[in-house]
Amino acid sequence: MERQQSIADMEYASRKRRTKRDEFLEIMEEVIPWSEWTTLVEPYYPRGKRGRPPRGAETMLRMYLLANWFSLSDEGVEDAIYDSYAFRKFMKVDFLGEEQAPDATTLCKFRRLLNEAGVTKLFFDGMKVFLDQHGKLMHGGTIVDATIIDAPTSTKNADKARDPEMHQVKKGNQWYFGARLHAGVDAGTGYVHSVEVTAASVSERNVVPQLIREDDEVVYGDAGYTGMSKRPEIQSDPHLSAIDYRTNTKNRFHRKSKAPGIDWDARIEAQKSRVRSKVEYVFLVIKRIFGYDKVRYRGLKKNKTQAYMLCALVNLYLLAQSGWRRDCLAAG
Repeated sequence: MERQQSIADMEYASRKRRTKRDEFLEIMEEVIPWSEWTTLVEPYYPRGKRGRPPRGAETMLRMYLLANWFSLSDEGVEDAIYDSYAFRKFMKVDFLGEEQAPDATTLCKFRRLLNEAGVTKLFFDGMKVFLDQHGKLMHGGTIVDATIIDAPTSTKNADKARDPEMHQVKKGNQWYFGARLHAGVDAGTGYVHSVEVTAASVSERNVVPQLIREDDEVVYGDAGYTGMSKRPEIQSDPHLSAIDYRTNTKNRFHRKSKAPGIDWDARIEAQKSRVRSKVEYVFLVIKRIFGYDKVRYRGLKKNKTQAYMLCALVNLYLLAQSGWRRDCLAAG
């Protein structure tokens, strides 16, 4: 039974313009499989047999998603729920009743539960199954790439040291300190199917075998993956050695020719880049739209937990942008 509208609801419904936040949360409300995700959380969620009854698993999941979408801390998302009507509507919290928004401590415990139980990986794997069942994963080809996520370099903390699991790496003429997010993306549709998180100092070529699917025949990558087929771990595996690695060459090998006619080398490199650009959009959503450009937690395990959640949300975001999302959800 739907709750009765308050004066604030009626006033907000009379607004002349809808914000992008309203539209985004409304679309996410449609595409997220709430019943399935809540079912994955409930086996690890407190039963409430002792002490104060816990908040609903779906309520806490909604709060956790808001924190990931808008790059908010536990305290920040709690304050945002009280400040923003769009957040309160998405949370389905009624301030007129006795129920209030969950506090930051409750969200921290819920996030710890997801990390220890590995629930976010279940979300990500379930999203892959859903996309595969509806023909949105073409198989046969994978795009691999990695991006650096900065970590705090300050030593003004209790340990007087940086995070020991994060390391620095030089890229170009600049040094970076943090983690490296590796992603394997379907070459045909651009959906993420594999995720890995390592220290920034780990070479992106070392993680390629973990991002390739069993039925992949072609792998695309940028110039950083040049020479993948010659690596010992690739040559020793019959499946990996049979894959066609189509990586972009370095600029000095395909400079524009001054000879008349078509520059076929440049044309081939452009076609590789055209396919490989799908993975760049995935990182754009993670780092620019979701605001995940700096790690929030210490240690690789917690950040990998968040990476699984973010990549599952990226797939949902791409699904929401497609024109067939309503038909797909109706069929599912």
